[in-house]
Amino acid sequence: MLRGADIIVTARDGERLIGVSRAITDFSYCCYLSDLAVDAAYQHQGIGKRLIAETHRAAGEGATLILLAAPAAEGYYEKIGMTHMPKCWALPRKA
Repeated sequence: MLRGADIIVTARDGERLIGVSRAITDFSYCCYLSDLAVDAAYQHQGIGKRLIAETHRAAGEGATLILLAAPAAEGYYEKIGMTHMPKCWALPRKA
């Protein structure tokens, strides 16, 4: 997963890893933010929002940033200013 990523952005408290963003992008048209995680003890401090912003900056702000929200996080993305896009299709991965 890490070797195949185009962008990895991390947040740290000293040496401790407290947040990570992993994305795949063409650096022009779109950027798929496949993983966003912030340690529960550090949530509600703007770290996730900053990880998203830094990922978008690295991909090129002309690229559309796209992600699939985990059910428990769906309300978060709208709250930080992202737009819900109802048109999405998927072919589930095969086990």
